[in-house]
Amino acid sequence: MTQHDSPALPAHRPGASRQAPEAPDDPSPSRTTWPWMPALQYTLGFLTVYLLAICTPWGQRAENALFGLGKQGGEEAWFYPLSGAAYGSTPLPPLELSAKPTLMVGLAVIVVLTLVRRCWWPGCAALAVVILTTGGKEVLKSTLPRPDLVGAPENLLDQGFPSGHTAIPAALTLAAVLVVSPRIRPYAATAGVLWLACIAAYSATNGGHRPSEVLGATLLACACYGLATWLLPPAAAPGATRSPRALPVITLTLALAIALVSGARNDTLTRSLVSAATGFICAALVWYAAVGRPARAARRTRPALG
Repeated sequence: MTQHDSPALPAHRPGASRQAPEAPDDPSPSRTTWPWMPALQYTLGFLTVYLLAICTPWGQRAENALFGLGKQGGEEAWFYPLSGAAYGSTPLPPLELSAKPTLMVGLAVIVVLTLVRRCWWPGCAALAVVILTTGGKEVLKSTLPRPDLVGAPENLLDQGFPSGHTAIPAALTLAAVLVVSPRIRPYAATAGVLWLACIAAYSATNGGHRPSEVLGATLLACACYGLATWLLPPAAAPGATRSPRALPVITLTLALAIALVSGARNDTLTRSLVSAATGFICAALVWYAAVGRPARAARRTRPALG
């Protein structure tokens, strides 16, 4: 063969096009999973929100300015009649006096599902997620300082980081995906995420909590979920979650719509949009923790076919 001749093509083997390329012998960082990484990431996110929003003058000014937009209190919020604060109204769980009953009912449901499905390790992990999130919220709220760096009015100095009302739906949603069957898991996550979007957006717009407090509660729940799944035995850890391809888009679109309505106020558009964005971010964080990350990790570590 002369130098002008083209090299011979390799012979075609049936089924070769369907075979995946061989995996390299040496694992690289892109193909290696660190099961403790989610817990670390959410913990760092929690600390970042706390330090930037509460421990810096510009963070305090930005959030305090939201309270100056519109009237004080939640009467101007669209969801105020469902808050339980209005006379004779029934609170939307877990707002107002329904917080503890909602938590107790959620824990009871987790126990029942654990007993019915006999998923002892995931059931213990689910209970741990709820207890660590809600208990940790109480401890952190009483121990984390809120320094007054900008001379804020006295009514803005109350410590509310992280938000208890937001912690309950976030923790119960993440706990539920541990004890339901894998087939139902995406739909349980969808229901919980929509509930969280509503509560988080309203908590940020009614004057009871700042956006950082709502985000902090969600990140705390995600960190506890990441810790629980990391400590689970490999056989009991949640695997890849297969869901309809359109479900993430549908879920997050509905979460955005619910957050917009739940965060809406009659007296200020800016505060309404900030609250809606906060609720949507919380929903997206929990959806990714409950459904997105396990599937992503499973795809990254799937062995090559061949």
